[in-house]
Amino acid sequence: MDKVETNSSQLIGNASAAGDSNASLFSEIKSLIKVGIVNSNLITTFAGFWLALYFTGATFAANWDIFIFTMAGSALVIAGGCIMNNWFDVDIDPIMSRTKSRPTVTGRISLNNALILGLSATAAGVIFLSFATVTAAVIGFIGWFTYVVLYTMWSKRKYTLNTAIGSISGAVPPLIGWAAVDPDLHLTAIVLFLVMFIWQTPHFLALAMKKTEDYKNAGIPMLPVVHGFGFTKRQIVIYIACLLPLPFYLSTLGTTFLVIATLLNIGWLALGISGFFMKNDLKWANMIFIYSLNYLTIFFLTMVVVTFEFPLS
Repeated sequence: MDKVETNSSQLIGNASAAGDSNASLFSEIKSLIKVGIVNSNLITTFAGFWLALYFTGATFAANWDIFIFTMAGSALVIAGGCIMNNWFDVDIDPIMSRTKSRPTVTGRISLNNALILGLSATAAGVIFLSFATVTAAVIGFIGWFTYVVLYTMWSKRKYTLNTAIGSISGAVPPLIGWAAVDPDLHLTAIVLFLVMFIWQTPHFLALAMKKTEDYKNAGIPMLPVVHGFGFTKRQIVIYIACLLPLPFYLSTLGTTFLVIATLLNIGWLALGISGFFMKNDLKWANMIFIYSLNYLTIFFLTMVVVTFEFPLS
């Protein structure tokens, strides 16, 4: 009886260990692909796809297969880019507190495996996007190339303009979504690109202010590291101000959207200007960062909601 109980305990222990191992591996993969970045980019990809259906008069039911290829392909390309970023930055990630636990740093995922996984995910994503349209696949690859080669491998460690260069890759998801339905990009798609391109600079500069010491220790020339908080705050306000006219190019989405988008912009600009009067720069940077996340969610969700009446089938 004791032997049976011992064997049972061992089996339960082994099963538990296997379960913990699987859970740990899943957690490591989520960290490797930066699942938060993937999810936020898929929101804008979906918005681009949805609005393309709206403006072209197409139906979701007739394009459900294209939708699956678009979302899966985008997710894979974005994940592939994030993995390649982790693979390349393995020398500086241990220096920064927010990146020192990445699986490529700890060795829980080897660099060779990360490289293979990154390239495989990217290739699979581009192939999936090509099943939607060739234009979507080309735009997806351009976004990947900009993030991995032009940002991660080239400009990130050399120039303060690395944020602007990296913003190109973060702005292409709505173009991918649109091009999957309509390869002839509409003005609306271009405006979505501009919104995302401009939005990213205040978002990431605020993050850079919060993590200035990390970037300084790693030798990354982020704007607050090179030019200080005062200059960075002025740049943030200028970029936010550049968002003000863009909703008016989307006026065909209706008054509700225009009012909400304009209020979002005015609120963010007011918060930005308040930074010139606040003594705690890091507290202000955190407020800008949190507002930017809410801004993105509300802005794109509103576009989908106000166009929800068009036929799904």
